Amino acid sequence: MFAICNLAIIPLRAEPSDRSEIVSQVLFGEHFEILEQQKQWAKIKLHFDDYEGWVDSKQYQVISEKNFNDLSKDGIILNSDLVEYVTNTKNTLIPIPLGASLSFLNHDDINIENFEFEGLRVSGIKPKSEIVKTSFMYLNAPYLWGGKTPFGIDCSGFTQMVYKLNGYNLLRDASQQATQGEALSFIEESEPGDLAFFDNEEGNIIHVGIMMENNYIIHASGKVRIDRLDHLGIYNAEQNRHTHRLRVIKKII
Repeated sequence: MFAICNLAIIPLRAEPSDRSEIVSQVLFGEHFEILEQQKQWAKIKLHFDDYEGWVDSKQYQVISEKNFNDLSKDGIILNSDLVEYVTNTKNTLIPIPLGASLSFLNHDDINIENFEFEGLRVSGIKPKSEIVKTSFMYLNAPYLWGGKTPFGIDCSGFTQMVYKLNGYNLLRDASQQATQGEALSFIEESEPGDLAFFDNEEGNIIHVGIMMENNYIIHASGKVRIDRLDHLGIYNAEQNRHTHRLRVIKKII
């Protein structure tokens, strides 16, 4: 079976329970495959990044395999404002966040609620110089484990959504994103828009941020913030210490 998210934001959980950890979110318009179904829960795999988890069975609209394949072939069209609204013929208003998917609105057989969108939209591949500019739209967004919106976002959700808004595919978790792109030998080789990854004592990648000019970095830690980066890692001037240990910088674009 296949489905699409027809609500603003729904939680994607590690296990089929309302008490389970939220590992990510599914935004309005994202489509996915249903891998397993229980009475109240469905295990799904998102088309965009193959990420898996459990969603409430009341929080999506079932679509056909043809619908799924049609959407998968479409170019991605996203809401490019912090928050916008879709309306339908019953004058229902649904707020949708930055990065919500709008492609299905062009398919009458999928858009059965007759949603209409009149806000700003973005599609296609943008130049690398746009990455940092887009990242500022999330500045001061509170940190939320599993989050993907300006109302709550985690470090890899932040990098994934910024890249997605510019037409590039990143995987969901920092450890997965670290497998993409080309490793750089020195900070000095990096450009704004490259990704910096950070590890823990065990050597596991646990954090990611976006490089800026002059060895600054924008990343989600407590909130989406800007800090200095040196050869040791991220230096937080407010705390007067390094908060994250640099592992590698990677050029994705």
